[in-house]
Amino acid sequence: MRNDTYVVIMAGGIGSRFWPFSRSNYPKQFHDVLGTGESMLQMTMKRFQDICPVENIFVVTNKDYKELVQQQLPELTENQILLEPVGRNTAPCIAYASYKIAQLNPEANLVVTPSDHVVLKQDVFTNVIQEAVDAAAKDDVLITLGITPSRPDTGYGYIQYLNDESQKIKKVKTFTEKPDLELAKMFLDSGDFVWNSGIFIWNVQSILKAFHQQLSEITEIFDEGTSTMNTPEEQNFIMKAYSHCRNVSIDYGIMEKVDNVYVLLADIGWSDLGTWNSLYTINDKDENGNVVDGEVILYDTKDCIIKTPKERLVVLQGLEDYIVAEYDNVLMICKKGEEQKVKDFMADAKSKKGPEYI
Repeated sequence: MRNDTYVVIMAGGIGSRFWPFSRSNYPKQFHDVLGTGESMLQMTMKRFQDICPVENIFVVTNKDYKELVQQQLPELTENQILLEPVGRNTAPCIAYASYKIAQLNPEANLVVTPSDHVVLKQDVFTNVIQEAVDAAAKDDVLITLGITPSRPDTGYGYIQYLNDESQKIKKVKTFTEKPDLELAKMFLDSGDFVWNSGIFIWNVQSILKAFHQQLSEITEIFDEGTSTMNTPEEQNFIMKAYSHCRNVSIDYGIMEKVDNVYVLLADIGWSDLGTWNSLYTINDKDENGNVVDGEVILYDTKDCIIKTPKERLVVLQGLEDYIVAEYDNVLMICKKGEEQKVKDFMADAKSKKGPEYI
């Protein structure tokens, strides 16, 4: 464990592709998605218990979720919960955390991770992160974890790397966001593409340098508030700063444009749990290929994912390859192969029925 390692957990999204289970007032990162007794956020926090001290872990979330974070992670102080007034994608989120932590420790090494991913191989993950942190502490590099693809998935971003057998941490050649199926198949066949996990490792000075080079409009905003970080004035500054920040991802704004990006291939049992199909993929199935979470009786039903309230008995007959999901005041039944429409369902529910359904 390195005392100069800091972890930034991004927990501000609403997980719209996981509707109706993920809702604007209670997003999926606060749910016990896997039935383990812990939320995705709590599992993410625990994942780093052997990597850095708890006081070095920071959560960035929307101001509306402050109480949820405090309830689920009572070990964090208020200064460790960074509140965004509005979502502006990952670049402003990471800039905020980087400026704040740089004020605490100018030599900090940062691990930036989403709050809603699954890692099944904890020991391997710990070793991989420590290896990446050691590399980032020595050199001006921006590292991401790359996952060897098991299928031509169109829901993930892909990273192409230079296949230098002598280097375990490989230089990134190209990024591709969510390709179509034919391109994804080509990537898989080529052998030099991996999934972009969205987990990043770098020294705080390296990422701040990259921000100044590539997203100077963001650093101009945050440079003005450097002295407010970790003071009572921080939140007032952030409220003003975010009103001037544009919506931009760290991948598009920095990672795709700088030449010191590297990828560390990692077999960590990873899934981003971004969709119903990803939840179906990692869960145990019954003898008919169904994933069931709830009080359910099935007849002639196969290859479905069913997630319903435990206080309601659900009886299903004659379904194949469907998603059946109920939470609060919404029941959704959708073909598993057409789950890309879930975001449209959510938008239509809001416009036609009201915001209480999203």
